[in-house]
Amino acid sequence: MRSITHLWVQFPTRHKIYIASIISFLMLILLVPTEKATASRQNETVPERLQPGVRYDLSLQPVVPIENKKTSEQRFTQPEVVANESALNDELSSTEKKVGESLLEASAPSLPKIDWRDEKIRRNDSLAKIFERNSIPAKTLIEVSRSGKAVDTLVRKLIPGQVIQLGFVEDELNQIVYPLSQLEFIEIHKTETGYSAQQLKKQTESEVLYAGAEIHSSFWNAGLQAGLTDNQIMNLANIFGWDIDFALDIRKGDSFSVVYEELLVDGEPAGFGNILAAEFTSQNQTFRAIRHQDGEYYTPQGNSMRKAFLRAPVNFKYISSNFNPRRLHPVTGRVAPHRGIDYAARTGTPVVSAGDGKVIKSGYSSLNGNYVFIQHGKEYVTKYLHLHKRYVKTGQRVKQNQKIGTVGATGRVTGPHLHYEFLVNGVHRNPKTVKLPKALPLPAAELKTFKQTANSMVALLERNKNTLLAKTSQD
Repeated sequence: MRSITHLWVQFPTRHKIYIASIISFLMLILLVPTEKATASRQNETVPERLQPGVRYDLSLQPVVPIENKKTSEQRFTQPEVVANESALNDELSSTEKKVGESLLEASAPSLPKIDWRDEKIRRNDSLAKIFERNSIPAKTLIEVSRSGKAVDTLVRKLIPGQVIQLGFVEDELNQIVYPLSQLEFIEIHKTETGYSAQQLKKQTESEVLYAGAEIHSSFWNAGLQAGLTDNQIMNLANIFGWDIDFALDIRKGDSFSVVYEELLVDGEPAGFGNILAAEFTSQNQTFRAIRHQDGEYYTPQGNSMRKAFLRAPVNFKYISSNFNPRRLHPVTGRVAPHRGIDYAARTGTPVVSAGDGKVIKSGYSSLNGNYVFIQHGKEYVTKYLHLHKRYVKTGQRVKQNQKIGTVGATGRVTGPHLHYEFLVNGVHRNPKTVKLPKALPLPAAELKTFKQTANSMVALLERNKNTLLAKTSQD
């Protein structure tokens, strides 16, 4: 205090007068009111009152950041206030989130709890019997039977040993699930107007696998040993069926390679998809096929595997003997077929048309037995002899691979077999070696993309084939 008094004494008189004047002026301003104070709304002037229906500007002035020259960071004039507001906003945001989640939970419809029962289908079982065992009213059975086309399978084709799932809500039937395969199922669920039936497919993923083998006894056995299913073996034969006679052309030492899809449901194997690429080597001649996006198969150059004629009019699956290049004719005993090829097979084995055409003869004779002759365009005729039954008539048009009869032993024969002839401009030709009309190529617009796929698939076939050969040699 003494130091302040000492400092004040040292001030010049003129400065003391100035300071005293300024202080007096400020005190006068603070003590004298500029207007009459009031706390009553009724005493407010009309312009100062809030008017109904009028918008007022209540926007706040933004806090202007100032730049710190030393650190080039932006700081605010009121850092403590801003920090508090940020914390408050975070707290409000967290509270709003919790409230929002609570509102969503409250507004979401609660799903009814379903009580599932597994019912194993018994021999001679029916949907009515299953409902009766589970105390489901007859009225519900009628409603379910009218739920849609998909329910026909449940009404007519229940498979003994299969499991049907019944879902109940408060002892009332709510859902039915019946599996048709690993990938398909029938679902029936209760709606506001009754029951609705649908045939659905499970969501699947696919994995690319490889298989291959060298043939030692038969193509069928080699396919099974390679891990292929019956359907995959048949599909593989169908792909090359225009180039290879699988009933008679296969020899020991022939080989095949195939790239195919395995289907997965929830990461578990659930069957097989398409064959993506395949290679077959028969009697030192190699054929390759690549699947295109149209579902058809083409050579790596883009030519269709599908041709005007099949090499064999009978399925190799039904041929009784393994490959035998010196098979004797069943009547003459000669090795060389007489003007055709003979396929020894059981009576009743299906015989199909080798190509599209028109039946020019369908009849019976003492030598040929039941026979069918088919004209294919102007140049080609195919003949099918010794049939057990005929399924086409003279004048009828047929499609490639259409069933025209069955193998039999009618006419001059000693056992059931099909005698097949192939004529070009009236001259007999060997059906196994005759040059068939060329296959149509892919359109030029699709060829570039297809060849890229084909090249990668061929490389995949080669790489896997080499791996398989190396493994086989080690074994």
